[in-house]
Amino acid sequence: MVSAVASTSPRPGDQLELVVTGLNHRAEGVSRLPQGQVCFVPGALPGEVVRVKLSHPARRHWLAELVAVVQPSEERCRPACILAARCGGCSLQHWSAQAQSQWKQQVVVDALERIGHLRTFVRPILAAPEPLAYRNRAVIPVERTNEGLLRAGYYRRGSHRIVNMNRCPVLDPRLDALIAPLKQDLERSGWPASPDAMGEGGLRHLALRVGRGTGELLITLISSHDNLPDLDALASRWMERWPSLVGVCLNLQPRPTNTLMGEFTRTVDGRGWVQEDFAGLRLHIGADTFFQVNTSQAERVVPLLSQALQRLRGGRGAGVLVDAYCGIGTYSLPLARDGWQVRGLERNPEAVRLARLNADKNKLSERCRFDAVDVDAALADQLPGSDVLFVDPPRKGLDPRTLAVVLASPPPVLLYLSCDPATLARDLGLLTERGGYTLEEVQPIDFFPQTSHVETLAVLHRKNALA
Repeated sequence: MVSAVASTSPRPGDQLELVVTGLNHRAEGVSRLPQGQVCFVPGALPGEVVRVKLSHPARRHWLAELVAVVQPSEERCRPACILAARCGGCSLQHWSAQAQSQWKQQVVVDALERIGHLRTFVRPILAAPEPLAYRNRAVIPVERTNEGLLRAGYYRRGSHRIVNMNRCPVLDPRLDALIAPLKQDLERSGWPASPDAMGEGGLRHLALRVGRGTGELLITLISSHDNLPDLDALASRWMERWPSLVGVCLNLQPRPTNTLMGEFTRTVDGRGWVQEDFAGLRLHIGADTFFQVNTSQAERVVPLLSQALQRLRGGRGAGVLVDAYCGIGTYSLPLARDGWQVRGLERNPEAVRLARLNADKNKLSERCRFDAVDVDAALADQLPGSDVLFVDPPRKGLDPRTLAVVLASPPPVLLYLSCDPATLARDLGLLTERGGYTLEEVQPIDFFPQTSHVETLAVLHRKNALA
């Protein structure tokens, strides 16, 4: 099964056959070289025998390129996208939806046990009914070649090289239909383009957003500067061309950073937000504000939150709920509708403005207060006397300062929505060990089909505080 390199030290360029035993957290196939070193193979699936070409050694493992699948998995399938093997936007299109769900379930279980030292029942994952055409937002890097052509697409896996694309099957079809004509117009514009703001700078990313329930479209150009001749005229033509397009925006991000959007956004034509129907509410979502990319799966979280609170609160009814990282009020507004008094905390002033607007439009202002503040400082004031804390932090999880504030004034109930099982497990381990919390429920939800990512809702409570 292995080549002649088995008796020698592995070298870049060596080819050999390997048995894939599992996947790592990036959904790369895991195997071992004949000499015993771990080897990661993008595109390989558990149980397969694959021929690989060794690329280079990392600190504790080798990386390899998949050359051929000698014995395929029964769960291997044909990707919906012709670029799937090269594009880094998706990593699992070649695996069946059922196998993806089972693996993500186990990822959550393993993270809780290995990182959080928590052995607990994990509910069966809520699989996505739409494994394709589900994303309501895309942020696509763009660049201009030396020949003047405009390339747009996601980065090749493990690199900063753009894989040029004209369509993306995981996007909502209404966004997918915009890519090719927008590329043509941007190419003819003559504007410089570089995702890293190198050289002349100029365009960096093309951001697209759709209200899944309303069909409203929003185009945002992310640029390192605003020297884009005839932008107003081009935006006007786009507004005339697509009746569902409600606005064209320009976001300025001059800094050479991986942060996609800068602090300043102006509306070039139309308006700078779309309307979305979410959990029975009408929400306004801005060009530069966060909203979950999978609307239908995000909606499934709402009844989970309501049911958990009803179960833990018994007959006590609604009380005070603090929503850290509240954004535009995605989850706290439905809970306010249930009767909760919401205190929303958020750093982004534009998100807070929209949260207040959303509360007003849905006649929930009397039960909500949203503040643009330093979350950690505000939590220290808001947690004493509160009944519930809801957190939906970024991928890095809770900041150590945030954890310290929570542990100093732990509310009776803590609801934690996470997009990273590893940081979730780390935080849950600390909250149960040092905060007196019991982990009552863990519910994985697949927000991101075709990728290695999984969302998880954890419900914690302090028994003495609920007595």
